[in-house]
Amino acid sequence: MLSRMSRARQRQRQRGFTLIEVMIVAAVVAILAAVAVPMFTGTSRKAKGESEVRPYFQDFRTRMEQYQQEHGVYPSSLGEERIHPATPGARRQSIFPMPDEWTELRLRPSGSTDVYCGYTWVTGLANDSGNVGSIASASTPGGFGFTAPATNWYYLLAKCNLDGAGGYSYYFTDSTDSSIRKINEGN
Repeated sequence: MLSRMSRARQRQRQRGFTLIEVMIVAAVVAILAAVAVPMFTGTSRKAKGESEVRPYFQDFRTRMEQYQQEHGVYPSSLGEERIHPATPGARRQSIFPMPDEWTELRLRPSGSTDVYCGYTWVTGLANDSGNVGSIASASTPGGFGFTAPATNWYYLLAKCNLDGAGGYSYYFTDSTDSSIRKINEGN
């Protein structure tokens, strides 16, 4: 009887996890990681894009309005084909040398001068509904729901490749709505 009790105590001290318990825990951890990692990387890409685009758009807005007050019109359109830097990518690129149009606008970036995004603008005149509407709808990726107003107008566009995995995030704002609209944010 004594030996049976000592063997029972010995078994209690040697207790551990079974192989099945370890496999279940590993499977649960793998499932949680499969869900959490993409959410984290998407969130970090969104934060990276937002933190770069917001100050640039604010700088452009300020300079566009100042230019309009001084000249009575917004500067000439650059269009999406004149996005700068020309190849936005996962590695930061310098915005220098700045295009002549940016210099004419007297842009002084308050954000980093190394960027993930390319920037451009399109402008239009009041009551020029023939050309303006087609330019605006053809040039805005995904539409953004922009309709040219009856006043002089502009929109700003940022095309970003925040992780080099292909696909672009687009950020958009215009002279009538200062909010930043996004398509494929975090891609």
